[in-house]
Amino acid sequence: MNTKPTLLLLMLTASLLLLAACGGGSDTAPGQDASGGAAQTETAGLSAEELEHGIGPIDAFDPGPIDAALAENGAELFRMKCSSCHKMDGRYVGPALGNITEERSPAYIMNMILNPQEMITTHPEAKKKFAEFMTPMPNQSLSEDDARAVLEFLRQQ
Repeated sequence: MNTKPTLLLLMLTASLLLLAACGGGSDTAPGQDASGGAAQTETAGLSAEELEHGIGPIDAFDPGPIDAALAENGAELFRMKCSSCHKMDGRYVGPALGNITEERSPAYIMNMILNPQEMITTHPEAKKKFAEFMTPMPNQSLSEDDARAVLEFLRQQ
């Protein structure tokens, strides 16, 4: 069997897929639509509260001082439910979480834990992470109390 035509066909197919993924060219500047006006952003339909604190059952709150006992419980939950995809520093299956509490609000973190599917399909920042890592965060079926414990553990990092 001659592999040259097969290899050529495979390379042509890969090239076409790559070209299609890049999309067509556009003369409009980023952030503008074809008429030159401001483009509708991916935040359409989300409130300022949802943009800052995520989509889910948790509203903005002040977690107060770190609760060491709760953080210890959170460390065990993190080990069992999260550590196969997340590390504190460095890229893994999912993003590093060592400084996540500096980047995101406590409510956002808990909503991501409790409502990952809606977050990655609706929230612009979660969509970006999904596009970067190409692995959806599975719902680990944690309770709000469990998610709070994991948050407390992350706050200790």
